[in-house]
Amino acid sequence: MASLTFRNVYKRYAGNVVAVRDFNMEVPDKEFLVLVGPSGCGKSTTLRMLAGLEEITEGEILIGDRVVNNIAPKDRDVAMVFQSYALYPHMTVYENMAFGLRLRKTPKQVIDQRVREAAKSLGIEHLLDRRPRQLSGGQRQRVAVGRAIVREPQVFLMDEPLSNLDAKLRVEARSFISKLHQRLGTTFVYVTHDQVEAMTMGTRICVMSAGEIQQVDTPYNLYHNPRNLFVAGFIGSPSMNFFDGTVKLEGGAMIIETGSFNLTLPPSKAALYHAANNERVTLGIRPEDIHDADYKPSGITPADVEANVEVVEQMGNEMILYLEDKGKSYIARTDPRTKASVGKRMGFVLNLDNLHLFDAQSELSLAYESKQKVSTPVMAK
Repeated sequence: MASLTFRNVYKRYAGNVVAVRDFNMEVPDKEFLVLVGPSGCGKSTTLRMLAGLEEITEGEILIGDRVVNNIAPKDRDVAMVFQSYALYPHMTVYENMAFGLRLRKTPKQVIDQRVREAAKSLGIEHLLDRRPRQLSGGQRQRVAVGRAIVREPQVFLMDEPLSNLDAKLRVEARSFISKLHQRLGTTFVYVTHDQVEAMTMGTRICVMSAGEIQQVDTPYNLYHNPRNLFVAGFIGSPSMNFFDGTVKLEGGAMIIETGSFNLTLPPSKAALYHAANNERVTLGIRPEDIHDADYKPSGITPADVEANVEVVEQMGNEMILYLEDKGKSYIARTDPRTKASVGKRMGFVLNLDNLHLFDAQSELSLAYESKQKVSTPVMAK
């Protein structure tokens, strides 16, 4: 087992193209860390540098207390599961799982024991004589994971291993990998562009954009206390709604004026913010904090607004409404009993207790530092 350390890591390509910039992070032993971000953000490059498949331009990477910059991939004691699974088509499942151990000249009886134990734990012992073309996508994914398990590495690296699976299999595979992490008690680093995967699997999540770390935190804190506009918009589905606004201080009250509505913040919320009078801000509110006025929950600080319904998506357990007012479009996630129809103008309630304010220029949360002082429990996985 091993911790991981990234110290001022850069990756530059020809033409001074910077793929990863000043990457610093400590990953404790046995953690399940997820690197998440849009395509091209540098998450896979970071993983490949950790695996030794990409050279580090600048900085250091440590596995345990050993700097591995100049150590060959095979000697880093890590195992990687690729998006394509990279199974040898001419080999059986057994041979694919045993291949790495054979290269290490592991005794045959040890190979056989490890392969069969891993296959049993993954529920693929009945597939050992088959070849990859005879397997489903989910079965291939388990074989690829099994090939990594038998090596008993210090660190598991996974690069979008579920992207080739259909929706139902993805849900099953997420649960399977999370349980595998709990059972093995090994450090996992997992790359995905899917924020649902990140939120449901990681004990901590590193959100990346343009080669830089935007925030590293628990799923709970990323969702409820995003550091900046990018994190707020990337985490959550449907994503957070944003409104350009201006802060007005009137009679001791803090008012946010937008082109669609004006909000008077409750004193408890206003105390978190330090915006000056007439300061430009971006107001953020999640779809689930916009309620049908007829089904608003109790115990919230409400603000009444009206909007036109443009699209209705009935999901069974909830209703997704695409709204428009005064040229501004936004999304609400409401009670499934909502009497909504296309073209109807309706009343809605915003939950002011859960809104967010960001500086219009820096795009940083105006309340992030204040909320950081509040202790939040790590969500168990």
